[in-house]
Amino acid sequence: MSRLIVIPARLASTRLPEKPLLKDTGKYLIQHVYELACRSKRADRVVIATDDERIMAAAKSFGAEAKMTRSDHPSGTDRVAEVAFGIDCDLIVNLQGDEPQIDPSALDLLFDLLEKNPNSPMATLATPIPSDDAYRNPNCVKVVMDENGRALYFSRSPIPYYREGTPPFDSEPVRAWQHLGLYGYRKDFLLGIGKMPPHPLEQAEKLEQLRVLANGVPLMVGKVVHKGLGIDTPEEYRAFVEFCLRAKNANVAKAA
Repeated sequence: MSRLIVIPARLASTRLPEKPLLKDTGKYLIQHVYELACRSKRADRVVIATDDERIMAAAKSFGAEAKMTRSDHPSGTDRVAEVAFGIDCDLIVNLQGDEPQIDPSALDLLFDLLEKNPNSPMATLATPIPSDDAYRNPNCVKVVMDENGRALYFSRSPIPYYREGTPPFDSEPVRAWQHLGLYGYRKDFLLGIGKMPPHPLEQAEKLEQLRVLANGVPLMVGKVVHKGLGIDTPEEYRAFVEFCLRAKNANVAKAA
């Protein structure tokens, strides 16, 4: 099977303008994500998908393969599908351009889930919820799975709901899982997903993956321990810059 990682990237961001081109670490943010994707052991090819010439120029400057897409796509998934359509591949992972700290092994897990579950055209990831604050935060999307690892439901509300208190966050088995916005697809399914009409559950929760579940599509969920830092705000970007500085200083000290 041929495996492709596509990184959709665009400049429009209300909370963090021109996010992919931020360079306070000495590298573009999109470069960090691209280099992370290239560390995948399963991917055969990594492509940046963008509708902006500045991102295209930045990608060329650090040697990345990038493709221009239409500017009217309603979502990153549609942008990924446009790129995948023109590439000979079987499996595609959609890695958001603002996820510079996802473990590359998590990307490999998405490919593995699709290969080991031939009846599932789509896969995603989840990580243990660490605290009650996160469990009750609507920006932390929760997921519940069946015994075979298939998603039962996604919600911004606390699920499963603990009638007699809260789930234990520091014990096994894990009782509450946070959904990570990474997806793997079979190519045919990805190219057809845009033809599914919006579903009332999707519209209520503002979660696109509910369109898939509502249509009866089996969606596999892989469990990972590490949760990468997604960057949506100036504060989150500053934290990432500080992380990179600490890592650089630690490497210098180690080499001394």
